[in-house]
Amino acid sequence: MGKPSAFATLEFWAWGAVFVASFATAFVNPTALGTTARTCLPFMLASTVLGYMVGSGLPSGIKKLLHPIICCALSANLSAVAYGYLSGSGIDAALGDYLTKVPSNPGAGDVLMGFLGSVILSFAFSMFKQRKLVKRHAAEIFTSIAIASTFSLYSTAILGRLIGLEPTLTISILPRCITVALALSIVSFFEGANTSLTAAVVVLTGLIGANFVQAAMDKLGLNDPIARGIGTASSAHGLGTAALSAKEPEALPFCAIAYALTGIFGSLICSSPAVRQSLVFIAG
Repeated sequence: MGKPSAFATLEFWAWGAVFVASFATAFVNPTALGTTARTCLPFMLASTVLGYMVGSGLPSGIKKLLHPIICCALSANLSAVAYGYLSGSGIDAALGDYLTKVPSNPGAGDVLMGFLGSVILSFAFSMFKQRKLVKRHAAEIFTSIAIASTFSLYSTAILGRLIGLEPTLTISILPRCITVALALSIVSFFEGANTSLTAAVVVLTGLIGANFVQAAMDKLGLNDPIARGIGTASSAHGLGTAALSAKEPEALPFCAIAYALTGIFGSLICSSPAVRQSLVFIAG
């Protein structure tokens, strides 16, 4: 038997109805709910959820190239582009309403980000379940993560130099394999770094990892859940962790450990003046 769909048809229709009704309301009266962010919240949220639903229902062969997270991002951005164009407000204003970071005036992104804390805490259950295995392989795990963090920083600097990137651009993308919050903290150690570019490259790295890391590890014959978990989280941080753990829950504890420690090791390494100077020297 084929695997049943993760979502019922009724759910598609329900979210679709929310999207259409809310989009029409926002188009007619952008401040119907008090502010543009609140008015746009329902259709922006619906577009994000619908994108994930559609991506989850794609054939497995297509999902190897077009991960549900990619579909989710594309759907949300397309709805913002459509609303910005039709309303005349522009794409920047529409995306600004998606994530306002203002508790009194939330957007769809703020609602979704509200679940992030509980998602991170849920990692602890998997880690506790595998605590004996983690303890038994602690030396290998910590050593691998330390090497991966160091390799990521220096390999990025070397590749940036080889392909002729400007030194400031290379410095800005050094922490590409570290989650956004810590990556921004790391580039603050360097003068002239572009934090916007850092955030964009970190997200792009995560999307590429979410799409291709599992297939790459399969080709390389890496079948051990410890190696797969550490390799994924050390190279594609949160997005890679989400993509891998959805199909391989046994790798989640090691993803969670690597996800946290890669950022910590990267911060510790870059807090050393000698390391920073060597990275700047390599970058040119």
